[in-house]
Formats: sequence, structure tokens, C-alpha cells
Amino acid sequence: MKKIKLKNTTKMHKKRKIFLFLFLFFSVISITFHFLLGKNLNINNEVLLDYLLKESNYTYNDTKHVEDSFQKLRKNFSVIQLINFNYHFLKRYQEEKKNVKSKEIVATNKNEQEEFEPLIYIYNSHQTEEYKEVDGIYSIKPTVTINNYIMKDIFEENGLKTLVEERSIRDVLTLNNWNYAASYRASRVFLEDVRKNYQTLNYFIDVHRDSLNYDKTTITIDGKNYAKVIFLIGLENPNYGKNLEFTTSINNKIEERYPGLSKGIYQKGGEGVNGVYNQDFSSNSLLIEIGGVDNRIEEVMNTTVLLSNIISEVIKGHEV
Repeated sequence: MKKIKLKNTTKMHKKRKIFLFLFLFFSVISITFHFLLGKNLNINNEVLLDYLLKESNYTYNDTKHVEDSFQKLRKNFSVIQLINFNYHFLKRYQEEKKNVKSKEIVATNKNEQEEFEPLIYIYNSHQTEEYKEVDGIYSIKPTVTINNYIMKDIFEENGLKTLVEERSIRDVLTLNNWNYAASYRASRVFLEDVRKNYQTLNYFIDVHRDSLNYDKTTITIDGKNYAKVIFLIGLENPNYGKNLEFTTSINNKIEERYPGLSKGIYQKGGEGVNGVYNQDFSSNSLLIEIGGVDNRIEEVMNTTVLLSNIISEVIKGHEV
């Protein structure tokens, strides 16, 4: 009898820990969620948001559901996603309250640098580009930054260490009194910083979203909707030839396996356009637009998974 009682007590302790974890986690989510709505800010991680909203409809008295929910949370979302969801916006709010005068960008901690040797750097020169508003959730639109974490997960599953930029382009623009047109100039600040701090980086991916409408940015393959992709290459940079070769190798694989998913490679230059897009920074620079303003987040995710696996193949081929 004593053994049975001890076993039940252990089980109860386990359940209490799970209850406590979920109670605290969803409490923070709820506070953060209502705070963001009040500030009229956008929430980037729509997949996580949708999951949490659905899961929070259940009561904590449903023991089986709580245990299942706990396991799914740990299985489906990485630590960085969970932390980013709460931390990023609250941190930004705290920073906005400060009267920041310095124009210096804080470099990444050296101790972290010594432990982490990434090969790929993912960033967004236009971090605020949004996709279609989430059904049933007013004013919440996932941004292009959600692609970064999907790509990172796929790359690292393929053994490619990846660094995702989480600092704000808007902060750089504001601190230097630059307008939105200087976004590539602002992202250059981050590029220079990560190269200085992570000398193992060899591939630089700038992820964007197209501005065209739904019919021009969507394709159905085997009954499943995907957001189309398009690559952009600046004609006016010394790495043009190598960038074109790198991008073409990726585009060809997409066309071979998923005809019509890619809209091709747009080569841009001449008077009145950027023509460089920071691609002079590396011969392994990639600028890609995933989906458009009207694409649903699930269509974007479908494409990002396929795209990330193909990019992984090409990079691993380069590294051999």
C-alpha cells in the first residue's frame, strides 16, 4: 500500500509541475497578447499564436489535455520561438521608454560568439512587410520575419548552423534619422556587425515579401496552396556573376521539383533603383521574396519549408 501511495504522490507532483508551467506560461501570453492589442502592434509568430489561442480554450481541470498540451508545446515550438513571442515585444516596449541617444549598435555577447559558429545569417531589410490578416483575429498580421525561424529550423535539421537577426531595422533608421528608403543601408549595419563577430558566416539571406496580389503570388500543387517565390539580383555590384550563379542553382532545383513555384530571377539595375541590395557584401548573398501581401500564413509556410530544404542542399553541395 505504501508503494502505491508513493507512486501516486510522484504522479501528482508531476501533474502539479505541468499545471504550474502552463498556468504561468498562458498567463504571460494573455498579458502580452492584451498589451500588444492595446499598443496596436503586430505579432510575428502566427503559428504559435494560433496554437496558444486554441489551447487556452481548455480548462486546467482536464488532466489529459493539459499533459498532451505540454508535450505538443515542447515538440512543436523551439525555445527561441517561445522566448521570442513574449520577450521581443516586451523588451522593445521597455527600450522605447528609454531616451536613447547613442547611434552605436550593441554587438552580440562575445561569450555567445565563442560557443556558436553559424554558417548562415538570415535577416530582413524590410522587417515590417506583412501577410494577410489572420482570420478572426482583428489587426493581427504575421510579418515576413516568421520565415526566418522556419528556415532556421530546417537548416539546422540539415546540419547548417544559422543565426537569425532579431534587432530592429526601425531602431537603426530612427537613431540615424534615415527614412524607410534607407532600409538596405540600415541592414548593412547589422551585416557588418555579424561578420565582425561571427567569422564563420558564409551565406547571407535577406527575406522579403512581394507586393503583388494573390493571383500572381499563389500556386496550387497537388491540391495544396503555396506562396510563389521570386529572387532578386542587383546588377550593379562586383559579386553579380557569383550571386547569379548561386541563385540560379537554387532556382533550377525549385523549377525541377515544383514547376511554377518560382517566378524566376529578377535582375534589377539602372537609374532610380538600388542595384546593389547589399549583395556586394558576399558572393553568397541571396535576396528572396516569399509570397505576397494577400497570402495566408499557411501558404507561406508551405513554401518556406520546401525552399529551405532546397537551399540546404545547394549550400551543402557548396561546402563539400
